[in-house]
Amino acid sequence: MASRQSKFASYTALYGAVVVAILVIVNMLADRHNKSFDTTANKKYSLSEQSEKIVKNLKGEMKAYYFDRTSRFETQRGLLDRYANASSKFQIEYIDLDKDPQKARALGARNYGTLILDNGVKKEEAKAVTEQEITGAMARMQQAGEQTVCALDGHGERSLDGADPGSLGSAKQSLERNNYKTQTVKVQEKAAIPEACTILLVAGPKREYTDDAIGAIKGFTEKGGDAMFLLAPALKGANEETDNDPKLNALLGGWNIEVENNFLLDAEGRAVVVGDEYSQHLIVRDMSRLAVIMPLARSLNVKTGAEKLISSAGDAIGTKTLDIAKLQGGTMPAADFKGPFVVAAATTVGGGDQKKQGRVVVTGSVDWASAAMFNRYGNRDLFLNMMNWLSADEDLISIRPKEPEDRRLSVRPTQFWILYVTSALPALAVLAGGIFVWLKRR
Repeated sequence: MASRQSKFASYTALYGAVVVAILVIVNMLADRHNKSFDTTANKKYSLSEQSEKIVKNLKGEMKAYYFDRTSRFETQRGLLDRYANASSKFQIEYIDLDKDPQKARALGARNYGTLILDNGVKKEEAKAVTEQEITGAMARMQQAGEQTVCALDGHGERSLDGADPGSLGSAKQSLERNNYKTQTVKVQEKAAIPEACTILLVAGPKREYTDDAIGAIKGFTEKGGDAMFLLAPALKGANEETDNDPKLNALLGGWNIEVENNFLLDAEGRAVVVGDEYSQHLIVRDMSRLAVIMPLARSLNVKTGAEKLISSAGDAIGTKTLDIAKLQGGTMPAADFKGPFVVAAATTVGGGDQKKQGRVVVTGSVDWASAAMFNRYGNRDLFLNMMNWLSADEDLISIRPKEPEDRRLSVRPTQFWILYVTSALPALAVLAGGIFVWLKRR
């Protein structure tokens, strides 16, 4: 009997030890490999592709210091933990600003809700504790040197300033959020590109460039400078008139990207082209699930030595009709060309005598980067991907965090009956079911 009891006790102890060991192993694995599933329609609780790419490709450890009151740590823990779960190199420390002011001063934190990133070489403060700002701060810490985007001005180009729907104000904000500096260069006053410029932006000029201006653009790029050309069709009439600049077209043609003198429309005659056919170029390789919307576009002819980036749908048409009055006449213009059309291309130029090659991207539309269109579909990602490629920050090319989506239900006063019905029906159904069961049993 004693022997049986001893064996039973031994087995029980062994089973208990096995169960404890299994629980310990499971907890260790769960701690090291934290997995979650986001079933929300807009993936509210998941990191974007760019955020995951940056945090998983960290070359060394990165420490995040979050300063706030202890009672408010939980408000940001969900977002910060998503970064920590994506890579063991990303570590978080929560610090109460009131209890440890000395550490806060040492790291430069002065306000509640401050997040400071430190990779041992640089420190960077996120402008807000949102995915956009955290990922932007991490991207700035990895950028290869200082980048200055110089926008040409004086020939009707789109402005980088202001909130006008046609301006590039939203593009400028995104550039500065990603650590690019911006400035305006007036080449009609002095046909020279300042030495501080690393990327040249030619955004929808309406007037022809002079020979000196073309020479300055050519010299800058062929000596290793990078350039983005956002062009517009040469429409005539009213305030939208744009010159078909033969000198600029010849310059781009010499770099194997010919600018066609046409105007593109979709199959229904609307002056907007949907770009959804992408090449395998690094700029657009990750954009297969996003379309780009390009209003008021012309097509490009890409020769050997350059590479197509984006093409329109096959049912798009091209017309030689460039008179605005005729295009607004209500009738479909003649389909002089049939799609698909190339609307964006890239190439490299120069590079002789051990010099860096200049990188060039060209699009047949400028309105896709305007404030009115910048945050629609894949337009913002395309613009920043192009800038990352031009500045040789290829590791940052991806799909970026989106602004939080407003999914509130808006109901007009005349529609309040819908709320009353949907709220009352379930309760009435339960009440009716209860009365039916009571009457039946009675």
